[in-house]
Amino acid sequence: MSEAERPLVLLVGGATGTGKSSVATEAAHRLGITRVTSTDFIRETMRAFFSPRAMPSVHHSSFEGDPLVETFVDQTRNVVVGVTAAIERAMTEGWSMVLEGVHLVPGLVPAEIEGATCVHVVLEVESEDVHRTHFQLRDAATGGTRAMDKYLDGFEEIRRIQELIVEQAERHGVPVVESSRPERAIAEVLELVEASGDRRSTRVR
Repeated sequence: MSEAERPLVLLVGGATGTGKSSVATEAAHRLGITRVTSTDFIRETMRAFFSPRAMPSVHHSSFEGDPLVETFVDQTRNVVVGVTAAIERAMTEGWSMVLEGVHLVPGLVPAEIEGATCVHVVLEVESEDVHRTHFQLRDAATGGTRAMDKYLDGFEEIRRIQELIVEQAERHGVPVVESSRPERAIAEVLELVEASGDRRSTRVR
């Protein structure tokens, strides 16, 4: 496949509340990519097929496991099976796509995708106060459908998951983008896409 025919796969990882969905959606819009999905959606689909007894780790939030890290990694490994299937389908059809989610942990997802230009980034909110504020803003924006209290009660665990993901990114050479300022984070993600190769030679649909 020539460079002009290579689809783009943009992976946007990061802990809960780091702005992954907003950054991924806006980046996809600016890149002209119409296919955007989340690992949360893939996890929900898996819940419909696997009972809590058959696959317990996918039936709770990423920050609710005990022990936390081991359960999160187990959940991630299971969800990545669905992520891989989604990417393979996109490659079969020749689609570009954007995937976002807490389960896109460097070292646990493919570093390269045959036949595609793959760009993987991780978002991080360095300030604990700003990170907390993200949940308050999201609660207001969704009319309380994503209850703020749940995330604030699990805030310490969410920060531990962020630490793990950032450590993995640094270990595997995946860029970490500070996302306290969304517009700046979007610009940095787009710059990384540009740096991955001539944007004009990457087919997006």
